[in-house]
Amino acid sequence: VALPGARARGWAAAAAARAAQRRRRAEGARGPPSPRAALYVHWPYCEKRCSYCNFNKYIPRGVEEAAVRSCLVTEAQTLLRLSGVRRVESVFFGGGTPSLASPSTVAAVLEAVDQAAHLPADSEVTLEANPTSAPSSRLAAFGAAGVNRLSIGLQSLDDTELQLLGRTHSSRDALQTLAEARRLFPGRVSVDLMLGLPAQQVGPWLRQLRTLLGCCDDHISLYQLTLERGTELFTQVQRGTLSAPDPELAAEMYQEGRALLRDAGFRQYEVSNFARNGALSTHNWTYWQCGQYLGVGPGAHGRFAPQGAGDHTREARIQTLEPDNWMKEVMLFGHGTRRRIPLSKLELLEEVLAMGLRTDVGITHQHWQQFEPQLSLWDVFGASQEVKALLVQGILLLDHRGLRCSWEGLAVLDSLLLTLLPRLQDAWQQRAPSLVQGE
Repeated sequence: VALPGARARGWAAAAAARAAQRRRRAEGARGPPSPRAALYVHWPYCEKRCSYCNFNKYIPRGVEEAAVRSCLVTEAQTLLRLSGVRRVESVFFGGGTPSLASPSTVAAVLEAVDQAAHLPADSEVTLEANPTSAPSSRLAAFGAAGVNRLSIGLQSLDDTELQLLGRTHSSRDALQTLAEARRLFPGRVSVDLMLGLPAQQVGPWLRQLRTLLGCCDDHISLYQLTLERGTELFTQVQRGTLSAPDPELAAEMYQEGRALLRDAGFRQYEVSNFARNGALSTHNWTYWQCGQYLGVGPGAHGRFAPQGAGDHTREARIQTLEPDNWMKEVMLFGHGTRRRIPLSKLELLEEVLAMGLRTDVGITHQHWQQFEPQLSLWDVFGASQEVKALLVQGILLLDHRGLRCSWEGLAVLDSLLLTLLPRLQDAWQQRAPSLVQGE
């Protein structure tokens, strides 16, 4: 899918020219494929803090956007250099409310990424948008800047629920923004819908979902409300001024909702995500497949192996949270990485297991072997009586394809991991001495 407005901008054409130049230079050359990664860009500012949100976000009096833009560009360039990544598969602008940023900021980051590495013209470039900060003209400008996919924080179609959540838009605003987004980005619009709110009932929530199915595009995400300490909702529930969400009702909403989506032709390709017509989020798929990703911006997280790491140890990286301090560090050092945590082989395999099982594909034998060529899925799970019990129940599958949850199993993944993660840890400790020595 070509980027909307890409012809009006320079970077897509320039990207093609640079790619052709690289191909000519590489003709006849052999070697491993160039490192690739996804890129997450965090815009930390919001108009107001929603009552349920504990994300890293700030409500500023005024944003010096030129300075923020410069730091985002610098940090992206630095992390691409440190990681040795030569190809960026996708870019995701999250937040905060990145639709409050100027389209020129988005364009500047994409241009910098393409110059520092290679951003193919058909790469998925997603922007999170809130209905009140995304009028039609602004959405079109983001398209011209290089965005080709929108994720709309709709959350509810009930105005009372939206007020409870502290959202700044109405259900009418949400549906109007959704219609404009679909016109500008056909087949490339995702919407979020929350479930399990205080006092929420199954029937009315399902009516919301049915309404949404009548006007949505090809991607829907269902998220259960989590009461996070420090949020307004958490405090209200703790004080007793608001009833606590009913977990059994939330589970019923989730089961009924996913069945409704399945009947409407949506594939549940991940625990919370549903797509039809192949409209999966390729950026999020990188996370679930434990691919490398770089996190740019205040509080962003990344996972990559720094260039020059002799043992190719992957690191978890966390950027400085507070925007002003992050900017000072970027101006001083080129990046604002606050923590670098090397991941052990076992920790990486635990991530491969926990993230891979979130998808309907699960973990194929081939995928597992990319991370652990000697200890197979059969070696780890094949002889376990506890795992065999899950296979007999039909909620887990282990066969020639690999390890995955059944449709029923996806709904209870957390409980499955309570069995599977200790089994992996035991198998890792009991490896044959020759495997340990050869590690």
